[in-house]
Amino acid sequence: MNRILKIVALAGVLALPACSSIGSEGGYGISDYNMVRVNRVQVGDGTMSVAAPRPWNRRRPTFFQDLREVEDWTLNGPVLDGISFVTGLKHGQSLVRQRRTDNQQVPKFRNSMTAPEVAAMIESLFRVRGGTVDFRTLNLQPRPFLNTNGFQFDYEHLDSDELWRKGRAVGAVINGRLYLIILDAAKMHYYEAALSDFEALVTSARLRS
Repeated sequence: MNRILKIVALAGVLALPACSSIGSEGGYGISDYNMVRVNRVQVGDGTMSVAAPRPWNRRRPTFFQDLREVEDWTLNGPVLDGISFVTGLKHGQSLVRQRRTDNQQVPKFRNSMTAPEVAAMIESLFRVRGGTVDFRTLNLQPRPFLNTNGFQFDYEHLDSDELWRKGRAVGAVINGRLYLIILDAAKMHYYEAALSDFEALVTSARLRS
């Protein structure tokens, strides 16, 4: 499961130790995870870098395997918490691979999108591909991001597994491309436990010059 999609095998979560290197340090090895150490690292397609405040686990792409602009991290397993990085999504590209024949479609990103339209696109992703049965917008406000005028989108949602989750997305459209960092975690305990890490990552985010 991608953190945004919420489609994951429970066995994979039970096998994931918090803050541990599951794959090899230099690559994924035989695991779906490898450790992100406490230093500045490039994420997604490499156009954005962040500094992790403590070790996280990088998740091998699954549904986003053809979208190198998207990368996912988790601390305690993707059912419980996760952070997703969207780095330079292009006009006409969607956040998830989908077929034209799919009955329900996640809207494609447009470089003219406003913050409310990007928020609606994120909500659609959860509803169409994440099994969300109830989605609530908590807040949408301007926020500086990557040295430009961006936005912050706070939300919560109930999925088909009957677990309430809470999320925060901070993003901006820069030179016609979408940059986002999204925290999504179980509302009870895990969201608050990961929020300070998320804020540190947002503050540390830099674009490659």
